[in-house]
Amino acid sequence: MLVKNNMSSVFQVGNRTVGTDEIFSLLKQYGMLPQLVKEIIIEDAIANITLSPEENNKAYQQFYQGNQLSSEADLAAWLAARNLSRENLEYIVTRNPKLEQFKQDTWGKKLESYFIQRKSKLDKVLYSLIRVNDIGIAQELYFRIQEGEQSFDAIAREYSQGQEANTGGLLGPVEISVPHPVLANLLTSNPPGKLLPPTRVGEWIVLVRLEKLLPAQLDEPMKQRLLNELMENWLQNQLKEFFAKEAGSTAIEN
Repeated sequence: MLVKNNMSSVFQVGNRTVGTDEIFSLLKQYGMLPQLVKEIIIEDAIANITLSPEENNKAYQQFYQGNQLSSEADLAAWLAARNLSRENLEYIVTRNPKLEQFKQDTWGKKLESYFIQRKSKLDKVLYSLIRVNDIGIAQELYFRIQEGEQSFDAIAREYSQGQEANTGGLLGPVEISVPHPVLANLLTSNPPGKLLPPTRVGEWIVLVRLEKLLPAQLDEPMKQRLLNELMENWLQNQLKEFFAKEAGSTAIEN
């Protein structure tokens, strides 16, 4: 409960009274300060963005539907349960549409170049893998597959020591950044269908074969993902600047 007295506003939580001068230190203690700072940065970033009447109406419709609010009574109860006012509601409802507009205005024209920069990590691979911990066994299995004595699928199911044994060695499609870096390099530097000789990858000896390379496309889902990445990178830099200044101020005060 929020209580006001002549000196300051305080929170009454159970038997504990929390003064306003404690809030900052408590946010730090509970690890909630970065999220608060992040939200303030976002609020400032979208402050000058205005939605059209149509966009505003759409935002409210999505909010009501998403929270299953079908009447004024439902809305009043939703606000009361969160100790929010109608003024708070406007920000909550329009925050995400305004944030999406901010992303588009700030980075929309940079998406193509950013995509080209990131593409090598976004391409997906479908590949087959066998992993064992004995180089002699790995060599024997390699020659069996090469000479057509047994299929990759059959050997993987019998000998591979990872979860891929359940799928006949087949893994993916996954983005090329997912496999171990050594394995990723093997997959991107060899053509589909080529069985590679036994190679040590971490603690394992692996046999690997690229089945298919699936190049990333700059479609709408990818554009949204990249916008979100750019936004998050920007936010993290803003947070670093804030905490660097905050640490500097604390050092000066001490």
